[in-house]
Amino acid sequence: MRLSVTPEQVPPRVATGAYILSTGLEKWRAGEEQATGLQGAAAQAFPQLKALPPRRFLRLLATAEITLGGALLAPVVPGLLAGTGLAAFAGGLLTMYLRTPALRRPGSVKPSEQGIAISKDVWMLGIGIGLILDDLLAGRRRR
Repeated sequence: MRLSVTPEQVPPRVATGAYILSTGLEKWRAGEEQATGLQGAAAQAFPQLKALPPRRFLRLLATAEITLGGALLAPVVPGLLAGTGLAAFAGGLLTMYLRTPALRRPGSVKPSEQGIAISKDVWMLGIGIGLILDDLLAGRRRR
């Protein structure tokens, strides 16, 4: 089994992987009230999610977070793949942030008090892009 992680990828992968895995495990054990709240918030930005029962939505979200967190922590998963998953996940969260007016100050992209928690997910997008670039540029450095 070949390790696919470079030393400079370890800190961001461990930080984001552990965090996302933890939140996924919490969601897996969450109750109906949290499922309804999260599904309702997500459905404001992505109306097609209204068709999913809240519990099913929460299970799918938890599964995605557990899988992504595990991939980031697994040293055999290439940075390109882990980074792409992280960037896609963060992109979805930031899309939700931008599509939900209550999360932003009026006429601005700056977060409202309710939006601070989601607006901070921009760091995950940056880390995901960094992992992608590191893998792509590492191939050039080896040539």
